Amino acid sequence: MKKSWWKILSVVLLIYTVVGGFLIPVPRLDIVNETIRALYFHVPMWFAMVFMFIASTYFAIQYLRKPNNLHDIYSNAFATIGIVLGILGIVTGMIWANYTWGSPWHGDPKQNGAAIALLVYFAYFILRGSVNNQEQRARLSAAYNVFAFAAMIPLIFIIPRMMSSMHPGNGGNPGFNTYDLDSKMRLVFYPAVIGWGLLGTWIATLLIRIELVKEKIEFIEDENAK
Repeated sequence: MKKSWWKILSVVLLIYTVVGGFLIPVPRLDIVNETIRALYFHVPMWFAMVFMFIASTYFAIQYLRKPNNLHDIYSNAFATIGIVLGILGIVTGMIWANYTWGSPWHGDPKQNGAAIALLVYFAYFILRGSVNNQEQRARLSAAYNVFAFAAMIPLIFIIPRMMSSMHPGNGGNPGFNTYDLDSKMRLVFYPAVIGWGLLGTWIATLLIRIELVKEKIEFIEDENAK
């Protein structure tokens, strides 16, 4: 129970996010209206995605500094969950855009940047699948992981701010804080960020455990075959 408190917290926070996200009153802003409730899901998923990619890059760097198969397993697991959260972030963003901008995809710089960033990370998994040697695969994917994260930062956080964008806070467009949001929204938004971050970490740990079990099974099979 002591080791599972953060998992329980994740479930509680996400249940609170869903219930509060749909029931707590929100400000009536022009055009956005009730669709602003998507803020509780779309943006926290992207925050959690970034957290996962940071963790993945950290373990990739650790592997490059001191090769250890465990670091490779951790890096791959966090990258996998980062991709999943990124896809969910794009889908929820498209749903939001459909009701506020008139269509799911406008070619907005932030939309394009997010899509390219995910494609860069998809290439990471293609690279891993194309190399059979375990040590070589881990070394190449760790190096590419660092590159992918370095590419993601400008694609999502820098370039959209330098171009005309419909996203709040980008391209000269005022951020949501400028609109003086109801403080009640923050009571749901910040727990949502923590909840999605914890859920991503939880799923990543499950992937890591599965991979470690696979390695033990392969080791036992090799020993029995000798």
